[in-house]
Amino acid sequence: MANKIYPDAATAIADVVFDGMTVMSGGFGLCGLPENLIAALRDSGAKNITAISNNAGVDGFGLGQLLESRQISKMIASYVGENKEFARQYLAGELQLEFNPQGTLAERIRAGGAGIPGFYTKTGVGTQVAEGKEIKSFNGEDYILETGLTADLAIIKAWKADPFGNLIYRKTARNFNPVMATAGRITVAEVEELVEPGTFDPDHIHTPGIYVQRLTVGPHFEKRIEQRTIREAA
Repeated sequence: MANKIYPDAATAIADVVFDGMTVMSGGFGLCGLPENLIAALRDSGAKNITAISNNAGVDGFGLGQLLESRQISKMIASYVGENKEFARQYLAGELQLEFNPQGTLAERIRAGGAGIPGFYTKTGVGTQVAEGKEIKSFNGEDYILETGLTADLAIIKAWKADPFGNLIYRKTARNFNPVMATAGRITVAEVEELVEPGTFDPDHIHTPGIYVQRLTVGPHFEKRIEQRTIREAA
């Protein structure tokens, strides 16, 4: 087994980042973000990045850090409503955006990881989503052709890993991370805990280690809450 364990996030990506690369970044809102790997990508200085993610983080956190440093030139995403800097860049014509319905984005990533170049879906028929895309009729119903997505680098967050790269996610963090793990040319996972080989029941593994090339244990995780609404104390 090749050694998959790297001492920190910066070392784990140092030799695989380059200008113009495509990066998939796991997470949903601020849940299950590869926080340390995003910070390492920011510090790498790589520019002109195409970022594929469900959302764009928030100002100053998650992918919001890469937007502030102007390292992202294009976003492929389904929701970007929590990031004012994203909105500013997009409205000023400084940032390209490819919007996807959320289920379509997830399926595009899954298809890319499975080696499927494209698929047809009804989602978006008759809307702006369909503009410029092939439309085909099946049983009298129109469907849009969507293409699979892959990336030069997939950065993901898991709860636990063994040295082979087998991963287990915790609760809602099991969102876009598993499908993105399959679709990166290089997949780097940051985890909260590294366990001994043989610890996991094979039936409980969410991402098999064959999809993960590199591992790093995060020193800390903020685990921010995107929006918190609380009830006043009685």
